[in-house]
Amino acid sequence: MNRLAYFRARIDATVSPVDLFSLLKTNPEHVCVIDVRNGPAELIKDRIPNALQIPQNVLVKEVARLPLNRHIVLYCWDTWCSLAARAAVPLIERGFDVREMYGGIAAWKALHFPTVPADAEALASQTAPLPRY
Repeated sequence: MNRLAYFRARIDATVSPVDLFSLLKTNPEHVCVIDVRNGPAELIKDRIPNALQIPQNVLVKEVARLPLNRHIVLYCWDTWCSLAARAAVPLIERGFDVREMYGGIAAWKALHFPTVPADAEALASQTAPLPRY
């Protein structure tokens, strides 16, 4: 893959925190945000409002309950984390429209966008209570 193809693919596969924030304000019904961070509750203290918490290591088990008619945006810890990218592959293989939020929760918080407390119960069970779409 040449550089041009790489950058085009990268743009197509990612969304910035600013663009996601805008989308959530203008068209929240078109997007399903998923926090795919793995880790203990003491590390995962907050999340993007209305984001589902489905750790990357159990996401495939929950795939049947995800909405096929929404854009899926995954996020993890930071630019050094690959959990969202790893989680995207099986979802794309199953027909979902998936993007990774570039920079993870660290970038979201650096921009002072709102967060809500993490769902401790979902973290304790390592799966998220999901709404039916």
